[in-house]
Amino acid sequence: MTEFNQLLPKDEHNEELEANVHPPDWKNPAPSGRYNLVVIGAGTAGLVAAAGAAGLGAKVALIERSLMGGDCLNVGCVPSKGIISAARVASGLRKAHEFGVEVPDGANVNFASAMERMRRLRARISPNDSAQRFSDLGVDVYFGQASFVDSSTVDVDGTQLKFKRAVIATGARAAAPPIPGLDTVDYLTNETLFSLTELPKRLGVIGAGPIGCEMAQSFAQLGSEVFLVEAEHGILPREDRAAAEIVQKAILRDGVKLLCCGKELEIKNDGGIRLAVASHGEEYDQPVDKLLVSVGRTPNVENLNLEVVGVEYHKKGVTVNERMRTTNPRIYAAGDICSPYQFTHTADFMARIVIQNALLKGRAKSSSLAIPWCTYTSPEIAHVGMYEHAPDPQNNIALDTYVQEFADVDRAILDGEEEGFVKVHVKKGTDEIAGATIVARHAGDMISEITLAMTHGLGLKKIGSTIHPYPTQAEAIRRVSDQYNRTRLTPFVKSLFHKWLAWTR
Repeated sequence: MTEFNQLLPKDEHNEELEANVHPPDWKNPAPSGRYNLVVIGAGTAGLVAAAGAAGLGAKVALIERSLMGGDCLNVGCVPSKGIISAARVASGLRKAHEFGVEVPDGANVNFASAMERMRRLRARISPNDSAQRFSDLGVDVYFGQASFVDSSTVDVDGTQLKFKRAVIATGARAAAPPIPGLDTVDYLTNETLFSLTELPKRLGVIGAGPIGCEMAQSFAQLGSEVFLVEAEHGILPREDRAAAEIVQKAILRDGVKLLCCGKELEIKNDGGIRLAVASHGEEYDQPVDKLLVSVGRTPNVENLNLEVVGVEYHKKGVTVNERMRTTNPRIYAAGDICSPYQFTHTADFMARIVIQNALLKGRAKSSSLAIPWCTYTSPEIAHVGMYEHAPDPQNNIALDTYVQEFADVDRAILDGEEEGFVKVHVKKGTDEIAGATIVARHAGDMISEITLAMTHGLGLKKIGSTIHPYPTQAEAIRRVSDQYNRTRLTPFVKSLFHKWLAWTR
């Protein structure tokens, strides 16, 4: 079995995963003629680009140096949600008495079984991203390191592929921040976290962004003592502050110890791992059994030989225009390698733009995308578009904001999920939606209604005229729309209506 850190432990599930996403006995094909499209990287962006181009009848090569499926399948969305699901069940058991359900004392979390379940389900999902599936689609799949030779040639471990167009979709990886002492310990990132088979008694987490908060809360729910370190105040610094504060209260209730405004962070190795940090005037020197670092991402640009083909890049990734074209007109990029929005669904839709522009001479633009995202804590935070604290002064856009608290939504009350809200921003004086934030148990599912409206130019008035089932938590979105509609009933309009009622008596 190939030694990939992502594929430990060596069990039947990881063997099944490897057989799909990097088969040990795979033989690279012999290239025959020029490819219409060469795709470098088989994460989400690369897979979508390759499958879409092959579906159009193009001759396509797909190159991957590690595991097909990229971060999402192997070390990101899929395994993390498997762990989050287990953690939510464990948390639900502890709260069962609130619903009149008595759970016997002594119910324990079997962490090894929860992780085994995750690996089993990850392997079950992996055929969608497999080498065999893409070969069956007509894509020539190559495993190896890709490197540009010139603007029409890519080398893969000594084999040269000629192309008309190319796509760089090599993604990004966890960054190693300059923390004193970090290089003296064996720390975890998202690439190694999901290989754990034993629950750490004490887990340190550096970085209270989405990954840090999701995993800190989940491991606390599963039974770890968790210490979450963040340099800024609070958690999720980029999110709506009221939303982030609700999640912060929730993770604190779950037992996470938050060390925010962390100063002078240092990692010590005294035979174990120690977190030394100052937080809110107190000095901490905390031993932990495992340390997860979730601060920043680094683009995978090494060994591609981008300088030879004139593709510009910087510390955040490859430079592209809004049509996803690099500084070389024959080479495009998509996904985490070039996007400030490092989400699977963003990579998917950027790859679709590449297909349109690279193969069909289209003029699709990434700036036209309404990009939602979600942090899968409990409750979740989902967002799309502008924030109230960050409108668009460049285009002189002022906002009106409408909020519906879940404490006044019947289904949320019945579910015991009253903390949270739907907040929608519209362009001032109109019902045109500029952005929204939802804090709820299933906010990630709910935000799509607002994203649909934004994508197709449907305002709050249209949402308000759409019947929502009762009782659902999504009814909160319609009630935000009702708030907007009530603003249209000005004193002048009311006076006209009263006159009309008097005349019709």
